[in-house]
Amino acid sequence: MSITYKDTHDFNAKELEELFLSVEWSSGYFPDKLVAAMKNFKTVYTAWDNDKLIGLICAMDDGIMTAYIHYLLVDPAYQGMGIGKRLVEKMKKTYQDYMRIVIVAYNDEAGFYEACGFEKAKDSSPMFITTLWT
Repeated sequence: MSITYKDTHDFNAKELEELFLSVEWSSGYFPDKLVAAMKNFKTVYTAWDNDKLIGLICAMDDGIMTAYIHYLLVDPAYQGMGIGKRLVEKMKKTYQDYMRIVIVAYNDEAGFYEACGFEKAKDSSPMFITTLWT
């Protein structure tokens, strides 16, 4: 197995559908919307096992101060191999001159993000308006 990393915004619907559903994210049921969404993110890094998309991280930013990491996902068959951490490191390097990098973490994944250098806010909570169920 040879994992490669790319900076790309070009995906087909099947690639994104398979990856998002592998982690049971409901957005995977809307692959055409995901294809369009990926084109709109400022920064997208991916992990591939040959031609199979196995990991993805993406962010939007204000151009100078704050970047928001929106998605980070790694196919469960590839978790525990350092792929997620490597994707986070790529994003941290890209935004190293920014004053803030923000991520909303599910409670079960908070420990992973803390190990990557993120800190839980003590005085704020993420809030959403959403039709997605995961």
